[in-house]
This record gives sequence, structure tokens and C-alpha cells, in this order.
Amino acid sequence: MAERSDLPLFLGLNLSDALTLDLRRMNPWWEGHSLPLLPATRRHLVDQMRRRLDLRLAPAVVVRGPRQTGKTTAQLQLLADLLAGGVPPQNIFRVQADELPTLKSLDEPLLRLVDWYESAVLGATLNDVARRGESTYLFFDEVQNLDAWAPQLKSLVDHSTTQVVVTGSSTLRIELGRDSLAGRISTIEASVLSLTEIAAFRGLALGRPYFPDDGLEPLTHLDFWRELSEHGSALGAARDQAFKAFSERGGYPLAHQRVDAGWPFLADQLNETVIRRVIQHDLRLGEAGAKRDAPLLEEVFRLACRYVGQCPHPDVLAREAKRALGANIGPQRMRQYQRFLGEALLLRLIKPLEIRLKRKRSSDKICLADHGLRASWLQEVVPLDPEELHRQPHLLPLAGRLAASVVGATLSTIAQLDLTHFPGQAGEPEVDFVLTIGSRRIPIAVRYQRRIDPFADTEGLRTFLEKSVHQAPFGLLISQTDAESVADPRIVTLPLATLMLLR
Repeated sequence: MAERSDLPLFLGLNLSDALTLDLRRMNPWWEGHSLPLLPATRRHLVDQMRRRLDLRLAPAVVVRGPRQTGKTTAQLQLLADLLAGGVPPQNIFRVQADELPTLKSLDEPLLRLVDWYESAVLGATLNDVARRGESTYLFFDEVQNLDAWAPQLKSLVDHSTTQVVVTGSSTLRIELGRDSLAGRISTIEASVLSLTEIAAFRGLALGRPYFPDDGLEPLTHLDFWRELSEHGSALGAARDQAFKAFSERGGYPLAHQRVDAGWPFLADQLNETVIRRVIQHDLRLGEAGAKRDAPLLEEVFRLACRYVGQCPHPDVLAREAKRALGANIGPQRMRQYQRFLGEALLLRLIKPLEIRLKRKRSSDKICLADHGLRASWLQEVVPLDPEELHRQPHLLPLAGRLAASVVGATLSTIAQLDLTHFPGQAGEPEVDFVLTIGSRRIPIAVRYQRRIDPFADTEGLRTFLEKSVHQAPFGLLISQTDAESVADPRIVTLPLATLMLLR
């Protein structure tokens, strides 16, 4: 396809030959060539992205999630659907920003790339194509690698009629762009595979996620959670098989696409392509180009794995890091490095509920993006499957903390949901998690054990519910199996596996 040079708007926009070749390789459909081979299985993410595009509530869809969770694959599958649906090939432009270091030499790279695309491929402006009644789609993968991407995207969608899909694996860099993009983006939280997705990878019939992708209102109704409990019980056999696979391998797509590969091989891959990639590449440079301490980042992640599901004080973490590294490390630096790992989405740091914490603030609760990362990094496999735990009861306390981490990670992926934890105080026991939706709060206790004490194990929930200041109509108790329940009508008991059917 020859580049256009007869349009005055596009004069002087020549890119280097190497960059041009790279862009054409990323967009083979322009010349009638095939896309890369894509997996037959699909994440729910593909449908979520397509629905946002079809609704056109915002010109840009932003997908954020950890590395290696299938964001790029989902983007390509959506792109393939658009082509199959009749969108002209030249109306789709895709850039994978983490593979083109030459982009750093461009001023306002996102805008310059679109200028080149209009000139060299589209042969018209995006607005001209829109006036012809055609849609255009721009895909930017790992957009956080482009300097000042947010103001450039704002300028683009403010002055051009098009639709944009943006993915990124850094919550900080994506969040920094949200203020300037207010009203222009629709955000999707992508994490590791859900239980329903693992079932699809394994050929099990669990169907679609139980929680609809259209607002938080259902979560405020007691009947919603009771019906979720019944839904999980009705699918018990398939649910438990999928949960056993999750227990053994975590939720990264690689672990379930390659069921033939042994765990040691998969663990090495997760360490190399996820953890070390984030620590040595994504978090290598900080503000003003200052280099971050990679050994300290590794140690902070190791400590996060050790304290998973807990709220360790930074002083404690600093002392342990000092012993391990032989360096003078203070609590403030530990907080900062823990936050870096949270921004890279390896961790989900759950803040304390602040309604009565003005005097003494508690620490964040540490949840991992996936318990498989802990198993790979520490080389220590702790099962969550109830049958396996019954055979290894000495692992139950640690499994309970991992279960709390899974709850936090699962709920963290529900967009716009305010998730906190409630530290214990005088006269009020700790509550593992609290959902705040409008003025209502829903407390959640995680009791990952085979038998539930109807009084001792619900004390925190009952105390929270009885305090009128919390405006809590009911609570949730997360257990191991369907067999456990409590008589209190304000408390719904859910197995962890059933809770995971939400998404």
C-alpha cells in the first residue's frame, strides 16, 4: 500500500524505515495477511471490551491488569472479530508500545503515530472517514510506555471521531491519566483467570460470570448473595473441579493453556515473565530516571508472599528486610516499595476502613494478584482445595490467609467497588473486608475451615452489623464448602469457590 504524500495536512510526517516496517508487521491485515495464531479459548474480557465499544458511552476503553494475563490476546481476538464483521482492514490501527523503543525519540508519539496512520494507510483523516459513515478503531497495547500518553489521548479523542482501546499493566501510570481523561474513558479491570474462565479452558460447564457487568446495585441486595450461593451449589461438581485446578496452578492463562507442562516449568516461566519482568523492567526507573533497588523490590515481594492476607506494620517489614539484605532500610521506604509493587499489579493492597481510624491508622492488607505467584517465587505450594487440605491439615492456617488474599484479589477486579478492611478495635473485632456501595457497607469474614462455629466465627460480622453507624444490612462469611451455614438470617455463607463465580 503506497504512502500518500498529496494531502497538505500530512506533509513532513515520514517515520524511519525501521519504525514503518515494525508498524506494518503489527498490522498485517492492511496487506491482506493473517493475524498471529490465537488461542481458541477466550477470556470474558473480549466480550467486555466489545460491549464497551458497541455502547459508545466513551470514546476510549482502558483495560488495566497484570502482565501475562491475556490482555494482548484479548485485544487481538477483538480485532479479529471486527475484521470478520466487515470493518475495512485499513480502518484498524494497532501499536504494541512496549516493543518499539524507537517511539521514545518521537515528540508526542501517540499523536504522531496516528498522523502517520492517517497519511500512510487511511489516506484521510479519522473525521473524514467518520463522515463517510465508517468506524475506525485504534488499539494501543501497554500504553504506559509512551510518555505523556494521557494528554495525547485526550487531544486525540477530543478532536477526532474514532474509538480507542488502551491496555496497560501499570495501575499508577493508568490512574495518573484518568483525571485528564474524565468522561472520555471506560475502565475495565483485568486480572488472572476467573473460575468460570478456568472452567472454559478445562472444558467444564460453568457458564458466564454470575455478576453482570452493568453496575454495583445487585451487590447491595441480600437475595443476590443467597441466589449466588444456590447457583454455586447447583454447579457444585464443575465448580469444584475448576477450583481444584485453580488451587493447583493459580490463575495465569499459561498454567491452564499448558496442562501438559509440569508445575516446575510453569513456575520458572511465571518468575521470569511476570515477577522479574516487573521488577527488572517495569519498576527499574522511577521519577526523573532514578534507578530503583531491584534486590529490595524482590525482598519486599518475598515478604508480601510471607505476610499474604495480613496487615504487617511497615516497621516489621523494615526489620526483616534489614536482616535479609544487611542494609539500613526504614519503614517509609518499605511503604514506598510495597506501593510500587501494587502499582505494577503484582499486589492488591487493601486500605483500612477509615470511619473510626482517625487516631491510629492501620496498615494495608496484602493480597497477591494470584497465589500461583507465591508458589513460584517461594517454591512452596499450599493448596486451597478442601480435599487436599484435609490430607494436609498442618497447612490450614496458611491456606486461610491465602483464601483471604483470593477474596481480596477477586473483589478488587470489580470496577468502581470500594473495598477496604476493618481492623480490630476496642469492643469491635476485626472484619476481613468491607464493601462500601453508596451509603451501605457489607462486611465479609473469611473463615477457611471445614467447620464453622456459629458464634465465635461470626462475632466480627455480628458486631459490625449491630453498629448503626456502619449502615450494614447484612454480611458474608466465606468458608470452604457448601455444608457450612449459620442460623443468623443476616449472614450469607459462601464457599470461596462460589464467591469466585462472580467474575
